[in-house]
Amino acid sequence: MADLASLQDILGIAFEDLSLLEQSLVHRSYLNENPDFHLTSNERLEFLGDSLLGFVIAEKLYEECYDLSEGWLTKLRASLVRGETLARLASSLGLGDHLYLGHGEEASGGRQRKSTLAGLFEAVLGAVLLDKGFPVARDLVLRLFDTEIQNVIGGKVAADYKSRLQEIVQARHQVTPVYRTTKEVGPDHAKEFSVEVLVGDCVIGSGRGGSKRKAEVEAARDALEGLAQEQ
Repeated sequence: MADLASLQDILGIAFEDLSLLEQSLVHRSYLNENPDFHLTSNERLEFLGDSLLGFVIAEKLYEECYDLSEGWLTKLRASLVRGETLARLASSLGLGDHLYLGHGEEASGGRQRKSTLAGLFEAVLGAVLLDKGFPVARDLVLRLFDTEIQNVIGGKVAADYKSRLQEIVQARHQVTPVYRTTKEVGPDHAKEFSVEVLVGDCVIGSGRGGSKRKAEVEAARDALEGLAQEQ
């Protein structure tokens, strides 16, 4: 039997209907070997949790990344809700330890299988949604994904500044922006680079960083902010 009390402590949520939490832990392989078990598999809860997760992440990205297009928001959401991420979060919570598995699935490594863990994670979210309602379920998703979301927003969005700037400049001027290093200061192990980004002979942004790449990203970000203000 799963340790439902321990699992509730891990999630930080006290269930009203413990059967929902228990059902989220039932893999169909267990039912194949235990057809008289009193609960069905977690697959319907997995479906519900998948829908919840997609919406909550989309809403968060919409709020935080107000300057990104639909295409970029879709890419960021996909990078957050992919199976590898869900499996990693499930492992960090120890969800697999509570999973009801058939002996054959257990013997073949099912408790550590990424697809199984990802589905389990979604099923648990679905159970929380049904038992505690949307606000609690939403808060849980945001709490569990906080680091992942910040890494995506702070890292991938920043890395895409140059791509977005190139798209805008090419659409408006039919040319590609050019990055020019204007200064290098400091010793080799701690250099700081200054970079300008130009459209033709016009400087549209500047930035500094510990590498040329970082300085170019900052210059692109500065240019995008300037273009946004012009709009």
